[in-house]
Amino acid sequence: QVQLVESGGGLVQAGGSLRLSCVVSGSISSINAMNWYRQAPGKQRELVAGIFSDGRTNYADSVQGRFTISRDNAKNTVNLQMNSLKPEDTAVYYCRLLTVTGEYWGQGTQVPVTS
Repeated sequence: QVQLVESGGGLVQAGGSLRLSCVVSGSISSINAMNWYRQAPGKQRELVAGIFSDGRTNYADSVQGRFTISRDNAKNTVNLQMNSLKPEDTAVYYCRLLTVTGEYWGQGTQVPVTS
């Protein structure tokens, strides 16, 4: 059984930083990509950042230059370093794992950003 557990969320002031982590456990087949999504109140879930099996990364325009996604293969962890946070970054952040056999999601971690 594959499990994803996010951590690192919490209240932060605008301009501050947070580092989210997602630990993956269980029997995992070939990984295609790992992503961070977020869902703000009243809005649809959106892709924030992704990292592919070959190390390529992609980012939403709204976070480009402020957020950095990284992966620690030895620890089965994907991280999201978030700098220069803005109130509009307030959301629940979810980790997603995409493998050749399917996709898996974490439960989410809240990131409220105050102005």
